[in-house]
Amino acid sequence: MKATPLAIPEVILFEPRIFGDARGFFFESFNQCQFESAVGHSVSFVQNNHSRSIQHVLRGLHYQIKQPQGKLVRVVVGEVFDVAVDIRRSSPTFGRWVGEKLSAENKKQLWVPTGFAHGFIVLSEHAEFLYNTTDYWAPEYERCIIWNDSTLNIQWPITGNTPVLSEKDEGGVTLNTAEVYD
Repeated sequence: MKATPLAIPEVILFEPRIFGDARGFFFESFNQCQFESAVGHSVSFVQNNHSRSIQHVLRGLHYQIKQPQGKLVRVVVGEVFDVAVDIRRSSPTFGRWVGEKLSAENKKQLWVPTGFAHGFIVLSEHAEFLYNTTDYWAPEYERCIIWNDSTLNIQWPITGNTPVLSEKDEGGVTLNTAEVYD
């Protein structure tokens, strides 16, 4: 598995080696030793999540201010544009974001470590999104930064359609007023 640190080096893109023929394909989607070698520390996943969304749904930018979650994310149906935003105030990359297209076709995965807000927009007719987390979901600590915060200036690949948002995501706050990590 190829591991590539992105412009914010703690966020890592994983690209599997795929073995395919006329019968189908096989690839190793996770290897603990290779993963920990790439991220530089031990990681334990405690929860696996699976969501399905229709085209133009934008989810995020989510994080938990306590019980922060590292997330290893991938798409098994369709395609999304996935975004990680550094919200660690002491970080030299505070307020910067990185984004990648993840799809069932490219089979790429993105490691979003703790200290980051996370979101995605569905580019295909629908998408099924899987993520493994390093801590449990804790709704009382859940926070949301608004997807179109002008300070972040995320270049979402939105083509003429307003994204479909949940009530929670519509109520997201700006980075300047959000609770962030030290």
